Amino acid sequence: MRHLFRARTALCAVAFAATSLLRAADPAPAPILSPSPTPTPVAEADKPFDLPATDEGLPGAGPIRRFDWFRSVWITHRRQWATETARDQGALVFLGDSITQGWGDVGSSFPGIKTANRGISGDTTRGVLIRLKEDVIAVNPSGVVLLIGTNDIEEKAEPEVIAANLKLIIAALRQHDPNMPVILCEVFPSSATKSRTAEQIRKLNSLYRAAVADQPQVTVLDTWSLFANEHGDAKEIEMPDLLHPDLLGYAKWARALRPILETVGLAPTWPDDFTPEPGFMNLFNGHDLTGWQYAGGPAFTRLTATPDGRYVVKNGRLVVTVSHRGQDYRKLWSTIKYPRDFVLKLEFRASPAADSGIFVREPQLQCRDFLIAGPYATLTRYRPLDWNEIVVTVHGGLAHCTCNGEVLEDAMPVPANGPIGLESDHGQVEYRRIRILEAR
Repeated sequence: MRHLFRARTALCAVAFAATSLLRAADPAPAPILSPSPTPTPVAEADKPFDLPATDEGLPGAGPIRRFDWFRSVWITHRRQWATETARDQGALVFLGDSITQGWGDVGSSFPGIKTANRGISGDTTRGVLIRLKEDVIAVNPSGVVLLIGTNDIEEKAEPEVIAANLKLIIAALRQHDPNMPVILCEVFPSSATKSRTAEQIRKLNSLYRAAVADQPQVTVLDTWSLFANEHGDAKEIEMPDLLHPDLLGYAKWARALRPILETVGLAPTWPDDFTPEPGFMNLFNGHDLTGWQYAGGPAFTRLTATPDGRYVVKNGRLVVTVSHRGQDYRKLWSTIKYPRDFVLKLEFRASPAADSGIFVREPQLQCRDFLIAGPYATLTRYRPLDWNEIVVTVHGGLAHCTCNGEVLEDAMPVPANGPIGLESDHGQVEYRRIRILEAR
């Protein structure tokens, strides 16, 4: 089954690359930086898809672009989408600006998922607000992947204004369907040379997180950390123009999105055919939280989620979810203690910059997106956005800990007795194949 998964993944990568190369041969027209003195008239049939002539009575605040090139792109896309409303019913909608538009046939990156691309080059948060009902809500989407805001920054909009528009977008989606998952991607890094400084983008992303902290249907994906260099700017190897991803960048974005989509039920998963090695006992049965509890609390026998939603069982995985306001930092403990020497094995997959931890009787072994969040930032075998194996060998009061065979801690002192635990902190982290072999 794992070979089948790899084969499918490889085929998806080839299909995505071929599609992207075709798009690259037909680039979008270069933006004109100043509007025409007199707007170009549009055909009568296109007027329903045209931009409003003025801001009067429009939702939100801040910039709406009305350059001729932008009006042309706006009308062309929206006219086409109007003919595809019936076809796209129930699709996962990717909504945004040129970064989203440039993904083209986004479905080639997510086989088995019905998708619709609703990105318009040059769009702003207020532009999305104006077209949200006809372009997105009308297709009754299964979910929405939203990336928007970078053009607002270029247009000198205040971060507070941009974040207020985002809240209106989320409110409209919630009013349509309060149970529909929304994946909010943080604004990508760019460059001061693109009139988008790291400081501006950091502030906006901070306001975005605060704006949706009380919205359980919204999951924030840290795409800023995913693409930022050590200075907080875009990397030319993934964004040659310091604004738009290339093939590598889009593939990386897709890999970061996939686990989140699986957790919220928008993407299918392949079954895990793993069987523990002889002598190992499962600490996690893959179906529910039997055998786990919060300290001092009742065991979560047969529950598929903790009451606060910080830990859920999904697709054979024990998932540390992305936190929302009111969800505390929590430690999940095994109901059994382990006084004898043992070998603990598990696999984890972390979203960008995610932070969790594994408690060995009591002390914590940091379990994170190591290369971004540390503390083991120089690992050579760590696989970002993929599954990694942790092995903890406890002998004589010391724990030897490795990740994919690379040493994390050579001799970490641990108590003589205690349970195994997990930590909820930042971002999504998935655990699977949690098993233990005790000394006889």
